[in-house]
Amino acid sequence: MGTLFTTIFVIPTINILLFFLFLFTTISLPGAFGFSIIALTGFVRILVHPLYIRQMQLARKMEEMKPRLDALSKKHQHDKPLLQKKQMELYKEMGVNPATGCVLALLQIPLAFALYESIRLMVVKAHPEVLGKPLEQIIYAPFLKVSTIDPFFFGYNLAVAPSTFMTNGYHYLLIPVLTAILQYAQVAVTAPQPMKKTTENSDGKKKEDDMSAIMATQMKIVLPIMIGLFSYQLPVGLSLYWNMFSISSIIQYEVFNRDHGKKKPVEIV
Repeated sequence: MGTLFTTIFVIPTINILLFFLFLFTTISLPGAFGFSIIALTGFVRILVHPLYIRQMQLARKMEEMKPRLDALSKKHQHDKPLLQKKQMELYKEMGVNPATGCVLALLQIPLAFALYESIRLMVVKAHPEVLGKPLEQIIYAPFLKVSTIDPFFFGYNLAVAPSTFMTNGYHYLLIPVLTAILQYAQVAVTAPQPMKKTTENSDGKKKEDDMSAIMATQMKIVLPIMIGLFSYQLPVGLSLYWNMFSISSIIQYEVFNRDHGKKKPVEIV
């Protein structure tokens, strides 16, 4: 891990995590470290909320533009330069910069990785030495220093992986199952609904020609399975962080649709 990245992202994240741990420990809240991870996740979601809203607004516009983009592709399929020109004109007309979505996503990657790395270091080590340095060298204030970290949260040790269920208990197998279910729910709720096209076969019969629908269906199945397998191998604390992100993403998406109104995708016949 690079020193610059550690200084800018990871160490501040650890200090925020320790701050929440201090608060919850002070009030003698059981499972303080688990609640600290939840609070940290909520703090970050609030921090990136403007970016998330901008990303959803862009996705909504792209969804509305898709019928017109499809029409342009069909009309100018044999003239690629003209097609690109017409597409750029449409983007300009709609006030959309296709690169913005990528930029917004990229801006969130360092912060997400810092969260992941901070929690990994804290729950795996579970003692006051992180990043190969004593805690005193990275904390911002003396009151953030901890001598021990209790990794247990509602009967789960946040520092161990569900793959250790033979030693720690079969209830750990619930974690990857729950993680996969939440990931499926997130994809099902937040993924753009594909717009269907209807074409005719050579015999005159109509059929649906929608590769994006097939890909969306595969994504709903494959991604949750992958995430579930990852959570089976990784410490439970990371799954807690991951699951809280899934839940908050679903909530933010539903709130956005409630406030802005969800438009049904246009069906092209």
